[in-house]
Amino acid sequence: MDFFSNTLALSRMQFALTAIFHILWPVLTTGMGIYLVIVEGMWLKTRNPDYYHHARFWAKLYVLNFGIGVASGIPMEFQFGTNWAPFSEAAGDFFGSILGFEAAMAFMLEAGFLGIMLFGWERVNPIIHYFATIMVAFGANLSTFWILVANSWLQSPAGGDFVNGKFIVSDYFQAILNPFMLNSVLHMFFATLETSLFVIGGISAWYILNKRHSAFFSYSLKIVIAAAIAVAPLQIYIGHLSAEQVYHYQPTKLAAMEAQWETIPAGQSADWLALALPNEKAEKNDWELAIPKALGLVLEFKPKLSEPVLGLKEWQPENRPRMVGLIYYSFRIMVGIGFYFAALMAFSVIQWIRGKLSAENIAQQTWLMRAWILAAPLGYIAVESGWIVRCVGRQPWTVYGQIRTADAVSAIPASNVLGSLITFATVYSFLLICTLYFGSRIIRQGPNLSLPVPSLEVEDEPAIETEPAEHIPDSRPAEAQQ
Repeated sequence: MDFFSNTLALSRMQFALTAIFHILWPVLTTGMGIYLVIVEGMWLKTRNPDYYHHARFWAKLYVLNFGIGVASGIPMEFQFGTNWAPFSEAAGDFFGSILGFEAAMAFMLEAGFLGIMLFGWERVNPIIHYFATIMVAFGANLSTFWILVANSWLQSPAGGDFVNGKFIVSDYFQAILNPFMLNSVLHMFFATLETSLFVIGGISAWYILNKRHSAFFSYSLKIVIAAAIAVAPLQIYIGHLSAEQVYHYQPTKLAAMEAQWETIPAGQSADWLALALPNEKAEKNDWELAIPKALGLVLEFKPKLSEPVLGLKEWQPENRPRMVGLIYYSFRIMVGIGFYFAALMAFSVIQWIRGKLSAENIAQQTWLMRAWILAAPLGYIAVESGWIVRCVGRQPWTVYGQIRTADAVSAIPASNVLGSLITFATVYSFLLICTLYFGSRIIRQGPNLSLPVPSLEVEDEPAIETEPAEHIPDSRPAEAQQ
């Protein structure tokens, strides 16, 4: 069927476009919100004005990302009613309420305190301002929690049954705490934090490499390195736990992630395909670069598999993911970037210990600064790749094993979807250009180190002056005075 007359294909393309564009912005706000809490807290504790100026500078990039995230996120959610109405009708009692929680609890919390965080520096008590910053960061991450709850339920539906094509909730908490939820929330939380850290680190390295405010931005780079010591290895470990869940709950996705066409029985060892060229028509790989007997080590940390790894041939073509090559390489890109981050963090720590990151020496670490600059966009690529694996690998299901994507699409003319797709592509391209322009302008201008630092001293209330008692005229009637 012609792509431009296929409502399903166009609706999928439109949702993919809006999702890929939207995720760019909350990835930074959720992680950077935590960073702002850190630097403002350090300012309150140490009274070092550099931390105050860091909070003011990075907040500019925060609000820019927040605004574009709101503008791109609302149209994405509306598509559940316009393009995916049968899905919304079938699963809306649970899925819709979770999205409602995200808007009412998380987004409103973040938006409500954002004004105080941005404009309240000299208008409210520093402790109140710090509380507002904490609430902004908490709201941003609470939003991530509810979105991942909703998406995890699509991956592993729980807490009820489909009756006559409609999901009936029997245990709301079981639906929220579905098998994919915990690892999915943690994996995305650390992904946003790691991406934000390496963006901040990359921008700081750019300033240092260009010898602009080197001492100032050495603060932010060292904060990033200190946080990455925990975040980078934890993200790799949680990513492995997420892959284990796919192994147990979504065998078709695992087969696509590993380009595995033939089933490997339990108790056997198998090669791990580091690189391959999948051929879906021939149901084989045209080319492979394999590491002997390593698949069990990758999946279970032991040479022989305790459970079978089902090959794609176990399912009919209509019941397994399409675009196996996209899923396979997206997974490897995500994993490769995760290990790059961990290696960069480790080398940076070594240089720090050697005294190479002092204010006097840091500008001389040319290759290290370039490696950090290279890392700045990689987190975005890793996140986008992970979501491709997560969502494209779930196909042909919208709700895994329950609602096929072909049955979830609205019966609307393809021409209408094509028109909205072109409109989204045009508007989002314009927004991207504007964001890059204003973001680069903020970075080129740099921090305003001349901003006056608010006083952290709590002034005593002025005393109310009163006259001595003998000077206060007696206002009682003359009879009472006598």
